[in-house]
Amino acid sequence: MDERLKDSVPPHNLEAEVATLGAMLLDWTSIQDVVTFLLPEHFYSLQNQIIYSTLIKLFGSGITGDILTLTNELSKNNELEKAGGGAYIASLTNEVPSAANIDYYAHVVLDRATRRSLIKISSEIKASAFDESRESRSILEEAEKKIFALTDMGQTIQIHDMHEVVQRTSEIIHQHYHNHDTYSGIPCGFTRLDSMTSGFQKSELSIIGARPSMGKTAMALSMMENIAIDQKIPCGFFSLEMSFEQIGQRLLSQVSRIPGHKIRSGIMKLDDLQKINDAAGRVFDSPLYIVDTPNMQLLDLRAMARRMVQSKGVKIIFIDYIGLISTQNSAAPVYEQVSEISKSLKSLARELDIPVVALCQVARDAEGSEPTLAQLRGSGSIEQDADVVMFIHREDYYNKDKKDEDGEVQEFNQKADSKGKADIIIAKQRNGPVGDLQLLFQSNITKFKNMIDNEKFDF
Repeated sequence: MDERLKDSVPPHNLEAEVATLGAMLLDWTSIQDVVTFLLPEHFYSLQNQIIYSTLIKLFGSGITGDILTLTNELSKNNELEKAGGGAYIASLTNEVPSAANIDYYAHVVLDRATRRSLIKISSEIKASAFDESRESRSILEEAEKKIFALTDMGQTIQIHDMHEVVQRTSEIIHQHYHNHDTYSGIPCGFTRLDSMTSGFQKSELSIIGARPSMGKTAMALSMMENIAIDQKIPCGFFSLEMSFEQIGQRLLSQVSRIPGHKIRSGIMKLDDLQKINDAAGRVFDSPLYIVDTPNMQLLDLRAMARRMVQSKGVKIIFIDYIGLISTQNSAAPVYEQVSEISKSLKSLARELDIPVVALCQVARDAEGSEPTLAQLRGSGSIEQDADVVMFIHREDYYNKDKKDEDGEVQEFNQKADSKGKADIIIAKQRNGPVGDLQLLFQSNITKFKNMIDNEKFDF
């Protein structure tokens, strides 16, 4: 079987290649139908590659392509003979009656090119697999990257006229009106935050930034509790810092309201254990899916995200956190790696048509003050690529009781009502307002709640 494959001619269709080129020469305007997805290297015949490449140059220069202009351009570049000569150029229009089916011809050419690429990639993967000097993990990453690159072949750029835009937009607006749906996106469960953002929107990248120990993971888990456990919306969580067991403990602590230190130590009352069992029952059937691979490669994260959406129906993805994602180019400067990650996550959100929420560290400079966009790690690219950027700031974390010169405890002059409260600062929102709001933070169970709750908490 291998020998037959080796000796066989690679997939191609010369008739479709000639028909594509001939259609362009018959009707020059038809080139604009295929130039957005068909490249010269997609042609199997070298002479057809040269001809199509020259036609693209003429198109880019604003010159109408016909047999005469094509021949002159090829002669000027000393490529006429490589392109088959004048007789071959003249014969191209004889093989196609009109340009009406140029899109069909071009996609046949693209299909054969894709098949040739698959054969080439499979051969390269096979050769790499026999190379024992390379790690299998590296080979897998390379193979996956090459395969995914093929998915970009032939992506046609679509133009949407205002008839389509207005019709689709009106449908969405009327749907919200008739359903009395306040939020156009996925609500995170925090009333004031959802009011400002209308929930997490499809195709958008949202960033939750904070300094260490401010509660980034707690915020993500609180949101996922509201989304996956309460609303039963499938949710994916990439935990690059904590194991799935630790995430499970945090979730059960949040839902049961039993402090995490009691769960870890096992020092609990029978009533506490019952509350945890009840919480476990609620969490058990929730559509929450966790990946806890440390230092995960960006390529692997994208692949796993696609798999989550396809196999689990995930509607939103959380990533904890950007700084722990590894890129292929590990030797590059940090800002370049962060830029690659942020652009890739934004692209992923658009590709999967779901919200992607990524946590991010904030620089320690100006410690104690409210964070700003300029303090984001890799702020330039993240700020540019993100649709929403929000920060967490807890005043009571910094305004704790302090000791005076004699070592006596003195009450620090802080906001009287800052204890247990967290400021959520929406510093950027591409399609909505910016501003501040407050949430309650229960430090003993590391959980955020709405301020409107009138419950008594042990902070």
